[in-house]
Amino acid sequence: MLFLRDILIIFVAALVISFLIKTLLIRSFYIPSASMMDTLLKDDRIIVSLLTPRLVPIDHGDVVVFQDPGGWLDPVPEVERNPIAEAIDNALGFVGLSAADSEDHLIKRVIGLPGDVVVCCDDFGQITVNGVPIEETYTKLPDGVNKATEHDFTVTVPADSLWVMGDNRYNSSDSSYHHFEAPGHEYVPIDKVVGRAILITWPADRWTWLDNYPIVFRGVDSAGDE
Repeated sequence: MLFLRDILIIFVAALVISFLIKTLLIRSFYIPSASMMDTLLKDDRIIVSLLTPRLVPIDHGDVVVFQDPGGWLDPVPEVERNPIAEAIDNALGFVGLSAADSEDHLIKRVIGLPGDVVVCCDDFGQITVNGVPIEETYTKLPDGVNKATEHDFTVTVPADSLWVMGDNRYNSSDSSYHHFEAPGHEYVPIDKVVGRAILITWPADRWTWLDNYPIVFRGVDSAGDE
């Protein structure tokens, strides 16, 4: 009996620790679309740090997971699921090993922070942030195209909001797309951000840390303070 009690205590402690890690530190998501290619591929599994933005501020170039800020996601009809599979998925989700709600979230790269002036595009097809052109080495563009994104814009990011864009620029419903299609709905409130994507965990051959490319955004912050 003492052995069984100890096993039960260890099991419960492991569940509590896993739940706390999922709630406070990290959790898993999968990539539901191709909007972040080639950085992230559809169905990649990623680890997201929940310390951002709770304790760690969001920075330019961060890849962030966020809840729908309003009208970015199409309604998804409910699909009847096998009760056993759903129970297992819920249990894994409780400890952060499953990501059943991934399709209720979006993932994009932060290009503009509150107060930034973001413009597309300069004479070389580059986006500028606070007047500084950024050479985005991580983007996927159509063959023969060098313009950083399809639509032209000049925006000042509101307080407590972000301007985010997918790395697959011509196949991403991001801030640029919504600025063109539905002005007024293009920004992501910071309080909608769940966390920063930091690691690809699956497939195993794609295991890698996710970069926020500080060199790309070098000088942007100081230019905004001038």
